[in-house]
Amino acid sequence: MPAHVIVLHRWTDAYADYAAYLDHTALTVGYVTTARARAGLPDAAAGVEVVPSTEDRAAVRAAVARLAEKHGAPERIVALHEVDLDVAAELRAELGIPGETPEQLHPFRDKLAMARRLAEHGVPVPAAAAAPDRAAVAAFAGRHGWPLLLKPVRGTASSHVTRLDGPEQLAAFAFPPGVPLMVQPYLPHDILHVDGFAAGGDLRAWRASRYVNTCLDFTRGDALGSVEIDDPALLKTVGEFARRAVLAMSREPWVFHLELFADGDGSEPDLCVLEVGARPGGAEVPFVWREVHGTDLMAATVDVQMGRPLPAPALPQEPAAGEEFGGWLLVPFPTARPCRVLAATSQTGYGDGPYAEHLPLPGARLADLPGYEHSGARFRFRGRTSAEVEAALTRTLERLDLRCASLDPALPPRVAVVGTGGRPYREYALRDAAAHGALATVNDTPAGWEQPYTGAHRTADTSDTGALTAAVADVLSGDGPAGLLTWSEALLERTAEAAARLGLPHMSPQAVRNCRDKLRTRRLLERAGLPSARHAVVHGLDQAREAADRIGYPVVLKPRGLAGSSGVALARTPADLAAAHRHAGTAAFPGLDALDGLIVEEYLDGPEVSLDSVAVGGAVHCVNLARKRLGYGGYFEEVGHLVSPWRHEPWAAELVDMVTKVHAVLGVTDGVTHAEVRLTDRGPRLVELNGRLGGDFIPLLGRLATGVDLTAAAMDAALGVLPDLRPTRDACAAVRFLYPEHDGTVEELDLSGALAVPGVERVVPLAEPGQQLLLPPRGVVQRLAAVIAVAEDTAATDRALAEAAERVHVRVGPARVG
Repeated sequence: MPAHVIVLHRWTDAYADYAAYLDHTALTVGYVTTARARAGLPDAAAGVEVVPSTEDRAAVRAAVARLAEKHGAPERIVALHEVDLDVAAELRAELGIPGETPEQLHPFRDKLAMARRLAEHGVPVPAAAAAPDRAAVAAFAGRHGWPLLLKPVRGTASSHVTRLDGPEQLAAFAFPPGVPLMVQPYLPHDILHVDGFAAGGDLRAWRASRYVNTCLDFTRGDALGSVEIDDPALLKTVGEFARRAVLAMSREPWVFHLELFADGDGSEPDLCVLEVGARPGGAEVPFVWREVHGTDLMAATVDVQMGRPLPAPALPQEPAAGEEFGGWLLVPFPTARPCRVLAATSQTGYGDGPYAEHLPLPGARLADLPGYEHSGARFRFRGRTSAEVEAALTRTLERLDLRCASLDPALPPRVAVVGTGGRPYREYALRDAAAHGALATVNDTPAGWEQPYTGAHRTADTSDTGALTAAVADVLSGDGPAGLLTWSEALLERTAEAAARLGLPHMSPQAVRNCRDKLRTRRLLERAGLPSARHAVVHGLDQAREAADRIGYPVVLKPRGLAGSSGVALARTPADLAAAHRHAGTAAFPGLDALDGLIVEEYLDGPEVSLDSVAVGGAVHCVNLARKRLGYGGYFEEVGHLVSPWRHEPWAAELVDMVTKVHAVLGVTDGVTHAEVRLTDRGPRLVELNGRLGGDFIPLLGRLATGVDLTAAAMDAALGVLPDLRPTRDACAAVRFLYPEHDGTVEELDLSGALAVPGVERVVPLAEPGQQLLLPPRGVVQRLAAVIAVAEDTAATDRALAEAAERVHVRVGPARVG
């Protein structure tokens, strides 16, 4: 078995490229992450466990235990973020895994222990003492004077650091319960940071920078920047001091972030250690090192934690002539979060500004998330000198227009629906949604039948992600909670992109691609060890024949990227394969790319069902099961659906478990989903997972049968709110689709007799006089009408549907030629 490695991951941006650091084919790599950070993980992950927070020790331990149960005991644990170092060290000690233990990490995380170790090695540090109460702080002030700094003994990014200027402020200070504090003198000196890695008892590579403002200033609302130092004399002084400090802390291979106080101008200031971390620097430091210096500090950290030798750096040990210098700038939000962005002006087009930026989109809604990653704006700079970098940083800060408005969670929420769809199939959904809360709509056509249900409508090119995003931001421009959803398969990926840009809860674009591409779905399930179907991707009939022979008949052929059973065909024998291949290869679906190649997969025998689920923050709730009724031979036409009691079925628990695991494997953490499943004699097997509300009136059947309104649930999930999913009824509801007896043109359709049948809830015309209908496989979803019935049991429902079908009067003339 390949060695099992577990990674603790919390970033949403690309701070770390795990696929480059860890060979996912030679290793079994599992991840513990959050719903928000899930989308940044490699497809090749062997397993992903989503936890509310990587700081939730109990949840992380349980997630690690689940990965270990599935893949074996981990041989290494990797954690790159400072806040995750503690739990990673604890897990190594508990599980007997090589690597940094809590005892070894202690002097890097406990600032009092850090100061003691440095002082013992003769490295200057400010005076420091524990601050359990006011008396201890007052005594320290008596020895060292005011002002003072109170800070957590174990903290990060100047979080909860407080400056006290005198006894009055000490008297008013509220000591946080359960948080050990320490006290130090406040030093008004410049602060430098030195980043790099060490091995073999010396520094392997390092660069020194001067902060622009301080981390403490940043917590108070000021910008925070950093510029790499190019002064050779100052670098000589800093380098010698850094070497002493780094070797005092450890002579093992390690990546460090060292912060220094510098008292005095010139090349030989008095230096003392502010603190030192056993990890890469935060903010934009990893990006600058990778992009300006060609050296990946994250990769070096993974090497250390994996027990591998550190690589030779791509840059000289110390700055050399002609080398570029880097810098970065973080700008906090000007308004307390949560907030909505009103303006954020790009700075990369000026020619004398940053080479990279991370800006929120106007209209985006930003939650109150911790860490420099979630600053209001982030910029990175490069130049030939420190002065050039600092000048660009200053100009950027002067030019930047970043404005926000506070959000009020007490205001009524509004949800935007992108792509309302055809009126016959989706009017009930829009009506149900409007009854649940305020709606806005975005379509590529002006509002028509939607007008009674929408409070705001925008017409936009929904095939253009930028235009779609701007239209959504416009209709959601209020200051209350907002959400975004679509029930259109063709618009799902662009809607997910818009939601990501605007900071709205939604299935991630990566998760949508995992669902939309049937080949990705199969491969991800296979890699995770979740049974689905034997499969192959083929190009051409010859490859299809080889794959079918290898898999064994019967086989199903389907396009990789279409929807609505378009192009799906069954080949029971080799003689059927050419026709099935032709049908799959020529299929199309409006707005969707079929993608390269066709899928040949084993035929999953057994009843087919669909299971609708609601996911919020990674928790999956299976809600509504519909039993499919298929027709037209091997073309999988859905001619009806039945929602009836199912929790008592012998396969119910296994089905729920399988569908829940599928969500985790595909990275689906938020939204309403529609899973199509075959109940084989080997257990439930996934056909596909759709990242949107089910079609064919299935959500309506669920509401009629159980009282659970999936459309309303989709609105709640779009707001990040867990809906009320408790059933209030236990009836049966079914839809039957009516088809013409032959290809032709509809001349007359009278449904009044069907609507009069007891138990029939509604009859929906799906065709109109003059419309041509072609039966499968020549046409897709070529239906005359939908009849929906509700009764106490399946037999009564089916009787009502049968009688209603008999009472429909339809006349179909010959098909039009050409």
